[in-house]
Amino acid sequence: MRHRVFSVVILLACGLVVSAVAPPSAVVPATDPDGLVVHEWGTFTSVAGSDGTPVEWVPQIGPRELPCFIERVTFDGKGWLPATVRMETPVLYFYSSVDRDVDVRVRFRQGVITEWYPRAEVTPRALGPYVLKSPILEGTIAWKQIKVQPRGEETYPVEGHSNHYYTARETDAAPVVVGNQREKFLFYRGVGNFALPVAARIADDGRVGVTPASNQSVADVMLFENRNGTVTFTAAQPNGHALTMSVPAAASSREAVYAALEAMLIKHGLYAREAAAMVETWHDSWFEEGLRVFYIVPRAAIDDVLPLDVSPAPASVARVFVGRIELITPAMVEEVGAALRNRDRAPILKYGRFLRPIVARLNGITAPPDSAEWNGQMQFAFSTVAPSAGGCR
Repeated sequence: MRHRVFSVVILLACGLVVSAVAPPSAVVPATDPDGLVVHEWGTFTSVAGSDGTPVEWVPQIGPRELPCFIERVTFDGKGWLPATVRMETPVLYFYSSVDRDVDVRVRFRQGVITEWYPRAEVTPRALGPYVLKSPILEGTIAWKQIKVQPRGEETYPVEGHSNHYYTARETDAAPVVVGNQREKFLFYRGVGNFALPVAARIADDGRVGVTPASNQSVADVMLFENRNGTVTFTAAQPNGHALTMSVPAAASSREAVYAALEAMLIKHGLYAREAAAMVETWHDSWFEEGLRVFYIVPRAAIDDVLPLDVSPAPASVARVFVGRIELITPAMVEEVGAALRNRDRAPILKYGRFLRPIVARLNGITAPPDSAEWNGQMQFAFSTVAPSAGGCR
């Protein structure tokens, strides 16, 4: 549990989560007391190649971290898809002073939906190994007759262990009901191959260059590093221009990083409790060891990749996504190379789903002296981080 500037996040790992909804006047604009307000947050995660452009990685590698009641597509083949972008945990919150029914549909251009809750209509429902190669690919998810209940019962499904998924419920949003399933939000997740609004690369001098794509104005960027538990970060506002950032020499606290990111999220439209819930949901992943760039995805880029339709139309909609770019450092490549030679599983597991681009970079730097030995190293690496079902059936 962390007590921070903006909220106190309370996670009950067992039983039912029960909390009080704030009065409607606290969460619905006074200018439209009967209006519907929709807020959404999510993450676009990518891995930068040596030239700064996204490279393929394997988002599904590693243990399954979502509760087993989450619904999922059917995978053909190995059960995972190499992709350039992981669309991680978008959640849609609803604020209303009165009960109402709404329909929601999201299209995912150059991507597919892989997990969701509550029950929804999803296409495609079965994913083959080459689905992301289609130039006309557009996955969809639709919820019909969602019952938004601002004074509804706040009992939601949980399993007998803690999970970061539950943290997203710690907001003032109204409960929603779809069929016989109740939740605090609409949740979905996916993978895709689409152009991102920002590229980042490590220069020879160790500094990080951040370059917005043409016609994209990125307002806020953060460079973050966790090296052996020591945290540093710096923030900047490129406003559509390229910039060069250096990791500060002085260490920072995790609380300072949390506060800076929450302030950034609030600045771009989230409520304070939403921002706190987003950072708390992702603190184990966002702030794990490594070097990465965070940025606020321009709203136009979100709407282009993920067109959102809500009917009847809301009074207002806020969509705030954090872009996360993983940077592969020379130290990471060296560490993985040594782990492969020595059959050391710990470093391999540490980099998990980002192992594929690290190994590709290693392969490009050091030619394997013996192809049989190299193939053995690769087999060892990917068998170590093979996708796991996490106990779900």
